[in-house]
Amino acid sequence: MHDSRIDALARQLVRYSTALKKGEKVLIDLHDVPDSIGIALIREARAKGALPFIRLHQGRLTREMLKGADDTQYAVLTKHLLAEMKDMDAYIAIRGGHNIAETSDVPADRMKLAMRHMRPVLDHRIKKTKWCVLRWPSPSMAQQSGMSTEAFEDFYFNVCLLDYKAIQPAMNALQKIMNQTDKVHITGPGTDLRFSIKGIPSLVSCGNYNVPDGEVFTSPVRDSVEGVISYNAPTIYQGIPFDSIRLEFSKGKIIKAEAGSKTKELNKILDSDEGARYIGEFALGVHPLIREPMRDILFDEKIAGSFHFTPGQAYEDADNGNRSQVHWDMVSIQRKDWGGGEIHFDGKLIRKNGIFLPKALAKLNG
Repeated sequence: MHDSRIDALARQLVRYSTALKKGEKVLIDLHDVPDSIGIALIREARAKGALPFIRLHQGRLTREMLKGADDTQYAVLTKHLLAEMKDMDAYIAIRGGHNIAETSDVPADRMKLAMRHMRPVLDHRIKKTKWCVLRWPSPSMAQQSGMSTEAFEDFYFNVCLLDYKAIQPAMNALQKIMNQTDKVHITGPGTDLRFSIKGIPSLVSCGNYNVPDGEVFTSPVRDSVEGVISYNAPTIYQGIPFDSIRLEFSKGKIIKAEAGSKTKELNKILDSDEGARYIGEFALGVHPLIREPMRDILFDEKIAGSFHFTPGQAYEDADNGNRSQVHWDMVSIQRKDWGGGEIHFDGKLIRKNGIFLPKALAKLNG
């Protein structure tokens, strides 16, 4: 039996997230997902008069390609993918997967080579198209969330189909406050961090780029970051799971990085290039229905009462000049049940234990 929530999600992605118009070309990029969501997106795009194009991926085949990645091979691949992307007005990616660690045994140098070659495709997609990226629910995602498959599917559609318009005014108010801020001071268990966001635009992400969505983001002045941060949300990057990452900063640079038994792997990623040891994004998560981490960054970076502080590439619209093939959204949750914490903007307490204090931001407290 067809699930009507799939049609509702396709409608939201086409009509709200990417706002497709008649005659626009949209690349629908499907990774290990059922035909039903692809069919729904094709039909919805055509209903708006847009022209849908499909690209299909399979996780184990992608892994096999990456394991033997070669400069000549990926240069040709990038040339064709970039030409395809340049023909598109919009991009919708649905990324499923039966095993979140499928690429964990891909040699680091092969992964680095592939990411370097694919960077122009990613940059063009972000800068030149209307884009939206989301996960697809699977038993493996339910398992890593500690939920039954059915309960996770209900959670997934609830968070993805949030009425984003209802919280956008409060998110706009937070954006205004951040745009007026110079000094940021974040404290919490194992965290005492100071940096500036002066002169760097803050942006609202409210169902337009990622689904589920719900963050206001900017980037710190590149050399301004000082102190230490301990991330309490587990994460996964390049197929490798990490827990309890701790970073120390001096003049903006990560000078010490620890992750227990994965410290060596962490530092190898941070040594990918010079920009990987500087921060490219600072963001506050505000999705009221996402409460716990699940090692899936599209969900975890939106957790209510969280912030993420991201080593690597800065976004062009909130640019501090940092460039890297890495962009790793590491998350810290500051709600009381996760140890608490405070965020001050120019000496004023803005959020305490995950709760925003200014009245204009009250609707972001869920």
